[in-house]
Amino acid sequence: MRGDGDGWAVGPDGGRRWGVHGAAGLLLRAPRSDGTPAVLLQLRAAWSHQGGTWALPGGARDSHESTVDAAVREAQEEAGIDSTSVAVRAERVTSGRPGSWSYTTVVADAPAPLDTTMNGESTELRWVGEDEVESLPLHAGFAEAWSALRTRPVRMLLDTANVLGAGGPSGWWRDRPGATGALLTGIAAALPRTVELPDRTFGWVSRVEAVLEGRARSAIVDNDRTRVHTADGSGDDELARLAAAVAPDTSAVPATATALDPAVTVVVTADRGLRARLPHGTMTLSPSAVLGWL
Repeated sequence: MRGDGDGWAVGPDGGRRWGVHGAAGLLLRAPRSDGTPAVLLQLRAAWSHQGGTWALPGGARDSHESTVDAAVREAQEEAGIDSTSVAVRAERVTSGRPGSWSYTTVVADAPAPLDTTMNGESTELRWVGEDEVESLPLHAGFAEAWSALRTRPVRMLLDTANVLGAGGPSGWWRDRPGATGALLTGIAAALPRTVELPDRTFGWVSRVEAVLEGRARSAIVDNDRTRVHTADGSGDDELARLAAAVAPDTSAVPATATALDPAVTVVVTADRGLRARLPHGTMTLSPSAVLGWL
């Protein structure tokens, strides 16, 4: 059914752009069997604008739709994507500007590469490893936006006690090992995933490294998406040491990572004193960012 957004508009540069109310596309990311991320791309039909190039499923936004609704609808129509398997992580205006014509990329995850079904706007649909995207002939707009949309592998260190404390008065301190085990089990169940980093880039988290101190060290944690470091003394000392390690644990980093796509260390903590001790270049996230996964 033709929507009220179908039609040409004038972009900020005076050129013609598709979508009376703007346009949106879905950047859907999913883990491959080796844990590295792949994105769903569409080879545009020859008759379409810039036909024969690879881009995201997307199209015009109708007047009653949010950008998220439009992007997910377009992915359903053009790729047969099951919307119930899509978890939205972020939005980015990647062309144009708000208040005028704009194209919004909706960043989302799926638990695994989903089955797809083409319509007449596609010649092919393919799950493409992020490291392989730039080898394809890309739609000009997507090519320009890709460097800001792709992920970097993340080594995530968890200030576990600080995260537990940020969760509110749940009585976790009465059973630190049990509360710690439950927290880490919940976090592991939410991985792998895309995360939005403080510098507005994106990261891919395959697993977390949790630092445990005191009574929490006896927590039972049995999941390959969680590595546990037990601190003999201060957990802050251990986190600072791990963040500064010359040879960090890179087992969660895709083997395809290159010098242009290095791993970034992220420490999850609200402790200002610990944050001040971290090496230059280490990023931090607040506990609420991770608790929001649960």
